[in-house]
Amino acid sequence: MTTTVVALDQVSKAYGEVRAVDGVTLDLYAGQAVALLGPNGAGKSTSLDLLLGLKQPDTGTVRLFGTTPREAIVAGRVGAMLQSGGLMDEVTVAELVRLACDLHPRPYRPSDVLARAGITQLADRKVDKLSGGQAQRVRFALATAGDSDLIVLDEPTTGMDVTTRQGFWATMREQADQGRTVLFATHYLEEADAMADRVLVLHRGRLLADGTAAEIKAKAGLRRISFDLESAELDETGLSGLPFLTSIDVSGHTVRIQSTDADGTVHALYGLGLYPRNLEVAGLGLEQAFVAITEAEEARTA
Repeated sequence: MTTTVVALDQVSKAYGEVRAVDGVTLDLYAGQAVALLGPNGAGKSTSLDLLLGLKQPDTGTVRLFGTTPREAIVAGRVGAMLQSGGLMDEVTVAELVRLACDLHPRPYRPSDVLARAGITQLADRKVDKLSGGQAQRVRFALATAGDSDLIVLDEPTTGMDVTTRQGFWATMREQADQGRTVLFATHYLEEADAMADRVLVLHRGRLLADGTAAEIKAKAGLRRISFDLESAELDETGLSGLPFLTSIDVSGHTVRIQSTDADGTVHALYGLGLYPRNLEVAGLGLEQAFVAITEAEEARTA
């Protein structure tokens, strides 16, 4: 039976009139890499704070490994890398990592932690002399200083260069493959698409979608159509009258369309007497699907 790592039951948190988290219920399981997506103000950071016991819900319950967040963290079962909070000044990277290892109930060797985070060469550098990307890697080292079963990451690759990001996600994939649960909030939707076994979409504190990246793309219900036309055939006014369109973009000879019924749109396109070349029909990428889902929710609640 799959082990339940995180259980949120009808969890809500409000700040005045703003409901940062609104009745969220979900379970996370061992060995999953889970991406938490949402626009700014969607409730991602508040959700992580509630999960880690840094804030208390107004209603509902949060359980980690069947216990309270505090009990799970004290037992060393949770590692976290958050946006909030700074790093200690006037200490070296090695000193800070050794401290984190000493405090963890199930610590790794500091040298191994430094190597896994790719910061061995920074060991003797003062923490307050690090670049933004280097500081992020130190935060990652602190989050993985011991054998935790749940790793929580809030925008972990902010400030990292492309090579460092690739190495970071390779390490996170290894953590999930070893049976740990990795929960990460990110603005880089290509990371979620490539790395996550499961994607959660938050909007205005509500959980709008929960599934694999493929399922989230399918939930948007849209297809992308692209093709080329000769100059004489390019009449955007006529094209905008095609059925099932949700958007259209014309750039040079290339037309890009989003449609709720690709077959119907393409049939009507030929019905206009046009002869599209290089015709391609594909599903939305995760980013386009994310935008479509959140825009549909905005329209529904307007």
